[in-house]
Amino acid sequence: MSVVGECVLAFVFGTAVGLLVQRSRFCNTAALRDAMLFKTYRNTKALLVAMMILTLGFTGFITIGEGNPMRFDVGLNQIIGLFLFGIGMVLAGACTVSTWVKAGEGNVGAMWALIYTFAGMFLFSLVWSFIYWPPAPAAMSGEPALEALQLGFSNAATLQEKTGIPAIVFGLVQFAVLFAIYRSIVRRERPGAGRMASIG
Repeated sequence: MSVVGECVLAFVFGTAVGLLVQRSRFCNTAALRDAMLFKTYRNTKALLVAMMILTLGFTGFITIGEGNPMRFDVGLNQIIGLFLFGIGMVLAGACTVSTWVKAGEGNVGAMWALIYTFAGMFLFSLVWSFIYWPPAPAAMSGEPALEALQLGFSNAATLQEKTGIPAIVFGLVQFAVLFAIYRSIVRRERPGAGRMASIG
């Protein structure tokens, strides 16, 4: 597919996803927060379904040699960064996706959250360029590099290359795990729904 075709496809797909997120009020933060604090799983189930679809889609494309899978080392810096990002999402009261939606709807708090997100990304890019952390040429090799706090590549494309097993197989395993979590949530919700119906 040409670059123009990819851009058009990304625009159409992004627009459709944006509309769905806006209408459904989907939020990654709410998917975890509501499940842990309020024992409600509406967003959690939606997140699991989205992950199942994406897992099969991405690994399917990788298996047939299409798509552009991201390659990056997984290490302690990602763990620390994701933890800090999670704190930021909790303080902002929304994930990045729903923050965009809220900003588009005129929410001033969400606009400030986006501004500081952009500022943080810009400052990070300066730090990355200045000290070149992690040392990409040495660390991004696909092999464990503990001196650079890296644990090696961790994605279906690398597993396919190193093991010869099609990426879709790893995708199906992840799909099965996600589906099992989804079913356990649905089963947990059923007794409560039954009691509410009998009370009514």
